[in-house]
Parts: sequence; structure tokens; C-alpha cells
Amino acid sequence: MKDGVNGVALGVFIFFFLAVTVMGFLAARWRRADNEPSLDEWGLGGRSFGTWITWFLLGGDLYTAYTFVAVPAAIYAAGASGFFAVPYTILVYPLIFTFLPRLWSVSHRHGYVTTSDFVRGRFGSKGLSLAVALTGILATMPYIALQLVGIQAVLDVMGVGGGENTNWFVKDLPLLIAFGVLAAYTYSSGLRAPALIAFVKDALIYIVIAVAIIYIPIKLGGFDDVFAKAGQAFAQVNPVTGKPRGALAPSEATQWTYATLALGSALALFMYPHSITATLSSRSREVIRRNTTILPLYSLMLGLLALLGFMAIAAGVKVKNGQLAIPQLFENMFPDWFAGVAFAAIGIGALVPAAIMSIAAANLFTRNIYKDFIKPNATAAEETRVSKIVSLLVKVGALVFVLTMDKTVAINFQLLGGIWILQTFPALVGGLFTRWFHRWALLAGWAVGMVYGTLAAYGVASPTQPHFGGSAKEIPGIGEIGYIGLTAFVMNVVVTVVLTFVLKALKAPEGIDETKPEDYTADAGDPGVQVELPPATAGASH
Repeated sequence: MKDGVNGVALGVFIFFFLAVTVMGFLAARWRRADNEPSLDEWGLGGRSFGTWITWFLLGGDLYTAYTFVAVPAAIYAAGASGFFAVPYTILVYPLIFTFLPRLWSVSHRHGYVTTSDFVRGRFGSKGLSLAVALTGILATMPYIALQLVGIQAVLDVMGVGGGENTNWFVKDLPLLIAFGVLAAYTYSSGLRAPALIAFVKDALIYIVIAVAIIYIPIKLGGFDDVFAKAGQAFAQVNPVTGKPRGALAPSEATQWTYATLALGSALALFMYPHSITATLSSRSREVIRRNTTILPLYSLMLGLLALLGFMAIAAGVKVKNGQLAIPQLFENMFPDWFAGVAFAAIGIGALVPAAIMSIAAANLFTRNIYKDFIKPNATAAEETRVSKIVSLLVKVGALVFVLTMDKTVAINFQLLGGIWILQTFPALVGGLFTRWFHRWALLAGWAVGMVYGTLAAYGVASPTQPHFGGSAKEIPGIGEIGYIGLTAFVMNVVVTVVLTFVLKALKAPEGIDETKPEDYTADAGDPGVQVELPPATAGASH
């Protein structure tokens, strides 16, 4: 690590940061409708985005600072097991092609803003809707925190904030400034800010990866030398565990873990509130269908990005916190000015999803907690005001997490969020195709999955953590080590199916379904589709 502050890299970083900050505030006037504030406008960008804006928004939403920092960091630490992120992004797109267009259609027909809105309308259950909303908020918090960890990793490598013995306020001041700017333009511009900034973010990321995948291997002697050095490093025995550090390819013993983690992550990805928020912001059903076919281009980028973990090993990068491996690789290998470009790509890659995530969590609170249980007659303007305030509080919570917790465990808490959010799959995706599941059975299945997943994850230890040390554990009845989230999901589905049979036999009340079959195939312009809610009724659409 270079001594002192890397002034050139910092200057380039500040330039891009200021540029996207200005864009964030100007976005308040971009494609703005003239009607009074509503969640459709602030939280969904007026449901007006076309194919390319949606593509950049979803890409900026899904491929985050976690992607840029944590995926290659996982490979740097343990080898090819970190590549699970590549197959799961391949699996997810055929999956979402089947259900996202249906969700868009029914949501626009009824003015739904969140997944919990749909669940309540489909099953007539505020309790089930509340469970989905709380799970979404809970799972999103560590995800936002991980974005702030990405920003902090870049600042640390650039030497900003001083050393370990520096006063905590001075050390964390740059992160606090970045947080304040993010909070301000999100409050002002809503979803339009990350949608506009996503163009810059994705352009920078593609440029940096294209250069890195060519330039760094040339400096290191070619990919043969990169893989050879990585293989030697992974073969060394870790004195703490008594086992090799990792492997260039998953061993037979880890194949269940690898496969179940990839499958479970694929099922969970579009359960996250921010994924749905970006989806519902598009202007037509066809926009969603087109995006499910072109989003895999990001998976190509991800596969190349993951290779940076091997390059960091070959370049001799030594860091205690694996999250710093890739920023340190960039500083060591790139000229200072281009290192600044790379750091800006990571930093902006954190700001875009953090903004969308905070908006999505705020929408859940406003529509499915505040409006459903606290003030049912809230107007559209009041909903928007509450959502803006909650988006700030969500970001403050994530900031507190980052400033008080060990940064090396941030990824494990994000994986715990994946376990939680996967338990909403039966209610959301199941509800898009069938009304057969009983609302009480879905609620019981969700509870079983949440309790088992949390307790199982709590019992996983690592060399640095007595609890929440990972997301894999022995699968009951099989004996193989697998992803806890997928095991919990299977338990969830089994309980839901069995209890549905029981409750139907007992003729338990099933609630009122406010949707109709034709709602799930409706497109913009069809009779009854609410692309924009009128100001007079937007606050009382439910």
C-alpha cells in the first residue's frame, strides 16, 4: 500500500463524485410529471422508463459495489468457490422472464408500488403483507451497508481519513460526506437520481473491466502465470484451519455448497425490494421482457470481474481485509489517474444501488406499515413525505452498521439477508401463478423458513466469528453441506403445501382476491391499467 494520500487518484475520484452529485440533484427535473407528489413519481420515477433506462437502472441496481469488491474478494480469499455469483446470474434471467412481466402487469393494473401491495391484494391478508414488508426491509439493511463498505474500502486504499490511530470522526468523515450527499439527492430526486447516474456508473465499470482484464495480465506475465501463482497460493495450508487456503476449481466436497448457493441466490435475487422497484418503474410489459433478454450481458462482465481475485494474488496483494484486495490491486497496477477512474467506478457503483435500496425499503414501510396499520387515509403527498423521511432513516441505520461493525463480516450479514428474502418467494412468485396456497399456510411457511434460516446461520462459526460465520450448513436428511437459505426455502414450501391442504379441508377463510386473470397479461394502454395514479385518488388506491 502506498504511503500517504494518492492525490492524483483522489482528484479524479472527486471529479466524478461531484459530477454524479450534480446529476443526482438535476434528476429532480428529469422527466418530472406536473401532478402533485406521489410514490409513483418519487419512488417509481413516474413508471415511465423505457428499455435502455430500465436496463441501466436494473444493472446499476443488481451489479453493485458488492459485485466489484466482494465477489473477487471471495475468490482472493478462497478460490473458485467465489464464482457461484456467475452461474446464479445466468440462472436468474430465464426465471424472471416467467414472472416479472406478470408482476408488472398486475401492479400497473392496480397501482401496486411494492411486492407487499400485491401479496395483500392477491391473498387479502395484511398479516402476510406485513411479513413480506418486514422481511424486505430487514434483508435490505445489510445490503445497503455493504455498499457503504465498498466506498470505505476505496477511501482507505486512497489514504483518505488517516491511519488506524486517527480520531474516529476524522477517519470516517469522508464516508459521512459521501453518505450526506447520497441522502440529499435521493431525498430530492427519488428514483430518477440513481436512474440518471446509472449511465455514468455502468460506463465507468465497463471501461475499467475492459482495461483491467487486458492490462493487468500483461503486466503480470499473462494468464498462465496468473493462474499458476494463484494455484500455488491456494495450495498453502492455512495455519488457523489446518486446510489449504482454497482451490482453483471447487472440490467434490464443496459441490453441493456451490450448487445450492448458486440456485438459492438465483431464486432470491429478484425477491429483493430494490429489484422490484426498478422493475415497476418501467413503462410497459414489453420493456421488462426485453430486459430479461439483454441483462445477461452483465453476467459476461461479472465473469471477467471475478478473475481480478486471481490477479490480486498473482500481483502479491497482501491485505488483512479481503474487501480491500481489488482496490489495492488497482492502486498497485494502474497509473494513478486511471486508478482514480477505477475507484470512482466502485464508489458510484455503491451510490446507485444504495439509493434504490433505501427508496425500496422506504416504500415498503410507507405503503405496508404506515398506510396499512397507522394511517389508512394518508394522502399521496403524505405517503411521499413519509417515504422520503424513512429513506433517510434506512441509510442512517446502514451507516451506523458500517461504523460500528467489523467490516470483514459485512458480506456474511448480506448473505443472511439472502436467506431471509428467499422466504418471500412462495407468496410472491406462487401468488403470480396460482391462488391455491392459503394465506395462513404461506405465513406459517414463511415463519418456519425465517426461524430455521436465522438459527442455522447463527450456529455457523468461522476462524474469525463464533456466529454468522457463513451461509452453508449440513442439509438435514441428506448429510451434505448446502446453502442454508435453500434448505429453509424447501422447509417453507413443504409447510405451506401441507397446511394449505389442512386449512382447505377445514374450510378456513381464504381472504378476498382483488385481482383478475386478465390483470396478469395487461400492458400499458390497456383499459384499466394505472400507469399514473390521478392525484385525487393516488393516496387511496387501496
